[in-house]
Amino acid sequence: MPQPLDAFPITKRFPPQHPDRLQLYSLPTPNGVKISIMLEEIGLPYEVHRIDFAKGDQKTAEYLAINPNGKIPAILDPHGPGGTPMPLFESGAILVYLADKVGKLLPANPADRWQALQWVFFQVGGVGPMFGQLGFFVKFDGRDWEDKRPRDRYAAESKRLLGVMDVHLAGRDWFVGDAFTIADISMLGMVRNLVNFYEAGDLVDYAQFRNVAAWLDRGLARPAVHRGLNIPPAPQ
Repeated sequence: MPQPLDAFPITKRFPPQHPDRLQLYSLPTPNGVKISIMLEEIGLPYEVHRIDFAKGDQKTAEYLAINPNGKIPAILDPHGPGGTPMPLFESGAILVYLADKVGKLLPANPADRWQALQWVFFQVGGVGPMFGQLGFFVKFDGRDWEDKRPRDRYAAESKRLLGVMDVHLAGRDWFVGDAFTIADISMLGMVRNLVNFYEAGDLVDYAQFRNVAAWLDRGLARPAVHRGLNIPPAPQ
């Protein structure tokens, strides 16, 4: 018999108002918005719960029960495989899961599917960690360090990654030909954050990466992307 949703401790801490909908636990960070953008793009009904880092929500036993890594995002799908509720963490895995669930934003053709997946892994293994580390040295505590070698190391690698993206995007609207996919979703918030929030554009010579800049503009112009970037909304 499928496990009921209320068997998951997270639903005690964050009671669902709509238990028949996918439950999203997140914040509007570059990792978090991957999933809110994806859900807005595919139109799958969902309910969002704000994981408040200031309150330590991510460290509670209830949250760690569905995400032992103590990060965001995570989901709890009441209609998982075989009708059994499915908890899942790690943004890349969630993107693939949702794409497969609804049959959207991940090509069915095996060759194109793997083209998309390789760029998702490129983001997860390179773009996310490198841009995030650079942000620490530009925006957060690391900016006060006198030794700028760590910052410059991450700036150089971030610049290299942007170069890889820029070359690939030459003559393309999206990372997989003419199709907007989870590959694009995985990176939109990362690049936007690097330039706008971290304000690291000059440090990585962002202006030279015209293909990346045009791709970012195309992505941000999508209504679902615009909505997803502010989910869950900031407290009033």
